[in-house]
Amino acid sequence: MRSATIQRDTKETQIGGSLKIEGRGRYDIATGIRFLDHMLELFAKHGGFDLTLHAEGDLDVDQHHTVEDAGIVLGQLFAKALGNRKGINRAGYFVLPMDETLAVVALDLGGRPALVYKDRVKVRLVGDLQTELVEDFFGGFVNHAGANLHAKVLYGRSNHHKLEAIFKCFARAMKFACSKDARLKDQLPSTKGLL
Repeated sequence: MRSATIQRDTKETQIGGSLKIEGRGRYDIATGIRFLDHMLELFAKHGGFDLTLHAEGDLDVDQHHTVEDAGIVLGQLFAKALGNRKGINRAGYFVLPMDETLAVVALDLGGRPALVYKDRVKVRLVGDLQTELVEDFFGGFVNHAGANLHAKVLYGRSNHHKLEAIFKCFARAMKFACSKDARLKDQLPSTKGLL
């Protein structure tokens, strides 16, 4: 089983997390931002990952540090759990309808961080989450997971559905990218021989 545990403490946030890639969709999430918790819970459920993430941050200042650092820790958990990445599919994508909304996420765990993010969210808050910070969450993730991630909402009305569709797509794309191909179990998924 590929798994990892991380404790990341700064002057702004203290975040502990654990991940089991071959999980059963179990989660224990508490960031102090309930809508972010909801997104991470459905990420675990739809990816089939077991995920624990507890954060205490300077929410009296702003949500930014907590949201971005949660993305950093999630990226670190996947980087550690994937190890040398031999035998993984490496890339994955998913297109998901969420009622009237349609979103797509494509990603590559090839070691080079890049993010292209377009969520079409038109409000400052969804639930209690500052929506502009979702891009910072994914920025923290890609930089620490060594991933390219492209996330786009093609259309939709509900801002809640737009964000939820992105996180569900993210989960299912990660599920495939992390999964192993038995035929390639001893090989890195790269012609370079290095990720």
